[in-house]
Amino acid sequence: MPSSLLWAVDIFGRVYTLSTVGQYWELCKDTQLEFKRVSAVKQCCWGIACDHQVYTYVFSGDVPIRCQEETYENQRWNPVGGFCEKLLPSDRWQWSDVSGLKHQQLDSFTLPSPHWEWESDWYVDENIGGEPTEKGGWTYAIDFPSTYTKDKKWNSCVRRRRWIRYRRYKSRDVWAKIVSHDDPDQLPDPFNDISIGGWEITDEPLGRLSVWAVSLQGRVWYRENVCHHNPEGSMWSLITTPGEVVQISCGPYDLLWATLWEGQAIVREGIDRNNPQGISWSIVESPSSENGIMHVSVGVDVVWCVTKDRKVWFRRGVNSHNPCGTSWIEMVGEMMMVTVGLNNQVWGIGCDDRAIYFRQGVTPSELSGKTWKAIVSGRESDRSQTGSSTSLLSAGCFFTDDIQNQTNAIIQGDADTSSDTELPSVPMNLANTPLMGAAASSSGNGTGNQTAEIRANLTVDPLDSDQGEATVALTNNGKANLEMHKSSTNPNPSAELQWTNIDLKEAQKHPVLSVSTFAETSSLSSLGMFSVGAEEQYGADEHPLWAWVSGGGCLVDLHSPLKWFTVPSGLSSSVQSLSLSITPAQTAAWRKQIFQQLSERTKRELENFRHYEQAIEQSVWVKTGTLQWWRNWKPHKWMDVRVALEQFTGSDGMRDSILFIYYMYHEEKKYIHVFLNEVTIIVEVLNEAKHSFALYTPERTKQRWPIRLAATTEQEMHDWLSLLNMSCCESRRIQGPPSHHAIWSVTCKGDIFLSEPSPELEAGPHLMPCDQM
Repeated sequence: MPSSLLWAVDIFGRVYTLSTVGQYWELCKDTQLEFKRVSAVKQCCWGIACDHQVYTYVFSGDVPIRCQEETYENQRWNPVGGFCEKLLPSDRWQWSDVSGLKHQQLDSFTLPSPHWEWESDWYVDENIGGEPTEKGGWTYAIDFPSTYTKDKKWNSCVRRRRWIRYRRYKSRDVWAKIVSHDDPDQLPDPFNDISIGGWEITDEPLGRLSVWAVSLQGRVWYRENVCHHNPEGSMWSLITTPGEVVQISCGPYDLLWATLWEGQAIVREGIDRNNPQGISWSIVESPSSENGIMHVSVGVDVVWCVTKDRKVWFRRGVNSHNPCGTSWIEMVGEMMMVTVGLNNQVWGIGCDDRAIYFRQGVTPSELSGKTWKAIVSGRESDRSQTGSSTSLLSAGCFFTDDIQNQTNAIIQGDADTSSDTELPSVPMNLANTPLMGAAASSSGNGTGNQTAEIRANLTVDPLDSDQGEATVALTNNGKANLEMHKSSTNPNPSAELQWTNIDLKEAQKHPVLSVSTFAETSSLSSLGMFSVGAEEQYGADEHPLWAWVSGGGCLVDLHSPLKWFTVPSGLSSSVQSLSLSITPAQTAAWRKQIFQQLSERTKRELENFRHYEQAIEQSVWVKTGTLQWWRNWKPHKWMDVRVALEQFTGSDGMRDSILFIYYMYHEEKKYIHVFLNEVTIIVEVLNEAKHSFALYTPERTKQRWPIRLAATTEQEMHDWLSLLNMSCCESRRIQGPPSHHAIWSVTCKGDIFLSEPSPELEAGPHLMPCDQM
């Protein structure tokens, strides 16, 4: 089976490709841009980036893309001086095209876009019809226009010669921006969808493509003259439509469907080699009267669509003679979008897990296929990922031995008892807390051990209480976090329960699994269920979350096995084939049942003992390190300093922190201290020579005098940023996401500020400086 590529975009805008002979997703070579949508064929891929601009990605090949530019130099014979540049008023220009109707001087030729380059300078073509001419390349004739010969005769009154120059397309294997040279008054508005196809239209020129795009205003545009020798095309042409369009799909032959805002689909008719734009539109109604069509995708002679309730539909009876088809058939499963590739193969993105599914069993006799199967291929980066030191927990190496041993004991105790508990410990997603949200931009990749450390400090497990270990009590705030976790969509359902691939109608016959059954069937420990969503965009144990997929250039051989459906060696077994057969209603009932039993367990084990006096351990730990500090007074320079972050637990059980900066002044040791509950901003400072960051307090903001610190490496800077973020949130008693009443503001420099007002929008009785905006 020849190799071809499946293209996909994850939720962070990064573009990946998966080969039909490979087992790993590979990140696109040019990773400077973030994309919303892509549309691919075998030789290239077009996409819309997050700036709403259109880009094309042309694969490199053995043969360069070259175009020839030519112009003709014309002369007339003069009795005085012979052949010269003086022409009669009725003659053509001295420099013209082959017909003589267009004026073309050598310096009038320019490159069509920055993605081209000249291969050489102008030179004379010394051949005519494959035969060499005399030196100079002149051909002679009686008059303009006439038949030219290479021999000069007694009646040759005019002559001409051809000048040639070549330009080469240089932007290959990179995303090249499509530059528009249209009239500024007629420029298309920003695009939000794009589709390419039409390379198999009968008897059309080889290498020609049809590129269709939809703008934010619902208008449809067609890119003119897209072919092998002109991969960018020349201009956008507006195509009138019967309504506002939201999405469009073009097949390899003459099928073109689009969806309207109202929920119907429109079909382009009259597409052929002489009129690739088509002639007219026909309207096809939605398969569901309550829910209109949201997404449509066409292939050789099939049409698939997704309605607004996420149901998947197949259009029966579609062909070149009847592009509208005859009727709709509902398929099993719920999808965000679907895409049809070569051989009418189909891919889709699941609603709940954002995984990519492949439609198995699609054959020429069974175009609708049989079942969906998840692609579990990992990313290329997962294969060699060894993990670096986590910025959030890097402070652990500076703790005292007692605290470090205690943390390890909690981890070990949790791992030993997780399989014996009545219920698995419920993970609380750190991505929903402002601590991790603030540290997300300044934290590195995490490892499984550090994930387990964080989880061990957050998980409620009463079986550890009799071992004398310090565990966190599940208070009302913990219940609130559990509610938030319950309502959020789990990005990796397979890590909780591995369902078998059963049909939807059979699944409706099975009762919802009880919690005890879940505890017995799940072989995963509670440590493996926790995912740090803010430390990396998705952990090595989670499958990537996809936003878009394009199979227009992917050729799947029906008789060759694919490696997409087996977990690659070295990846976690949690990346398994996910089933679309479990309905959202069953999932909601299952979660509700688990949360109800967890609430009863909390009430039984904690709330009945609230009248007991709590034993609060008052402890102090310190993280120290060596940084550089910018001295703002003479002499203005960076100074080597010792830094210590001291965190202590008060009598009320709450933590507070102080940052000390020790420096030498005239051989005398001095220090600066900052209370972290007064810090308003911790921001990374862009500096080419230093990995620096700054701390602001209200007073230092007024004085324009922040504390600037610099680390020797970027990793160390991220370690400190993450730890200071965590300490600030603990000092200010910040838990959970910002409230709906929070006030957000943006400065002219792009800094984002957040203020949490009191319920009466008035200042509290004990206002702290950090409570102000």
